[in-house]
Amino acid sequence: MNMLVNTGITGLDEVLLGGIPRGNNLIVEGAPGTGKTTFGLGFIYAGAALYDEPGAIVSFELDTAKLLRDASGFNWDLQGLIDAGKIKVIQTSPAVLLSEFRNADGAFADALRSIGARRLLIDGLTPMRLYAEVHDKPFREDVHLLIEGLARMGVTTMVTAERDESLGSVPSHERFVFDTIISLTREEHRRRVHRRLTVLKSRGQDFIAGSHTMRIEAGRGVHVYRRAQSRPISLIDQQTSDQRVSTGSKAIDEMMDGGLYAGSVTMVSGISGTGKTVFSVQFLTAAIGTGHKTLLVSLDEHPRQLIRNAATLGFDLAGLVDKGELFIHYESPLELELDIHFDRIIKLVEEKGIDCVVFDSCAVYEMTSPTEVADYLYALATFFKNRLATIIFNYESPELLGISQISEELKGSHLVDNIILLNYVEISTVLRRAIAVPKVRGSRNRQITREYVIAEGGLQLLDEEGGYADSAGVVPQLPFSSYYGLLSRSPSRQSPLVEDAVARGAPLPDSVELPTDNPA
Repeated sequence: MNMLVNTGITGLDEVLLGGIPRGNNLIVEGAPGTGKTTFGLGFIYAGAALYDEPGAIVSFELDTAKLLRDASGFNWDLQGLIDAGKIKVIQTSPAVLLSEFRNADGAFADALRSIGARRLLIDGLTPMRLYAEVHDKPFREDVHLLIEGLARMGVTTMVTAERDESLGSVPSHERFVFDTIISLTREEHRRRVHRRLTVLKSRGQDFIAGSHTMRIEAGRGVHVYRRAQSRPISLIDQQTSDQRVSTGSKAIDEMMDGGLYAGSVTMVSGISGTGKTVFSVQFLTAAIGTGHKTLLVSLDEHPRQLIRNAATLGFDLAGLVDKGELFIHYESPLELELDIHFDRIIKLVEEKGIDCVVFDSCAVYEMTSPTEVADYLYALATFFKNRLATIIFNYESPELLGISQISEELKGSHLVDNIILLNYVEISTVLRRAIAVPKVRGSRNRQITREYVIAEGGLQLLDEEGGYADSAGVVPQLPFSSYYGLLSRSPSRQSPLVEDAVARGAPLPDSVELPTDNPA
């Protein structure tokens, strides 16, 4: 006989590292509306439908019709299992059930034996406790008798209990009696509801501690998503590679001493409009050309808009998607939950064999969960490094000109292997784009700032030969090498022609004539 009982609740057995030790009795506690009854109903249904373990439901408040209605919302044929004698619903009162606890051969025990019950749900403990207290009944002894009697029958029991601030939490004594305690919470954040599940204890086994995301989903019931940070932080042996993956630009590859190492993590930081998404598409397209399978995780733009905009630069994303060479995963930041998002990504990556991924943009993660974003990105980076997958995090810097730090909360320079900065530089009255690569682990990257434009095929770096005049044709726009302090918050952007004229005592270049409000 399997020593672990599979709960059948999606994701919970993963948190419990396989299931609950057979013979353990569970208490599921939570405030009203946290999903305790649905949780218990799923436990009983899965036992009967999936594991040939008949079960009984003891209900004090919900009648059978309401239980059937709730089950139908999850596509559970509860009535069919009742008719087949695999599930029995027992409508009773706390007084009757407490009396039955004291009689091992009573009607309650007979009802369980009649269907060969292996699982039992008592929904819930709080009405029983309150009834016993009001009538001065020995409730503690009754609970002990219940647990002992059911254990002898080989029934795994789940009991729900209200956790209401006005009544206090579940008494500590009852917590000692039960082998496994699962806590459900429901909180509102930015007018969005987040459900969490925490295993507080479970005798006889290890489990994944901490708070995990929980959802009640149509057609499925309770779905538990283990927290992303619970993945291994490091392995004894981590894969590495000497192979390089091109950025899609030969000039940028040269700045990085040959491109990106396979399995490396790169952060591309810049204000909106500097070309982070274009660079991402350029990278993924080049990776596809060398046999990689790719994924673009978009949190800013809908795929249709991405495909349209990319087409204007010569990228056929729709064709790559149709061929199964590029996958685009889009989620709206309005309802984003990190654990669920992580689960969907890793399943897609593992199923499709993806080894080049772009996240556009991780600033959305920071907006969604600012206190968790650093740990979350560590979890993502660790997962992909262990698969030797190459990933890029795009980050939208809040600063238009100059970069003081990548992020207030993230401070991600130590998290990643490579950093690429895309920035605007104002020279005279013209905004020009600049790229710099300050960090490339394991490489002799070129510590220079280059100018680039966004054109057909993506980012194109300009040659450092000659200059061009501005729209007025007065103050020349020289190459970046003619200036200094380009990435500074307060750089000197004075034209070398002006400096030269001052040094020689020659006349200054003419200034641009500014328009006035006076009519001609």
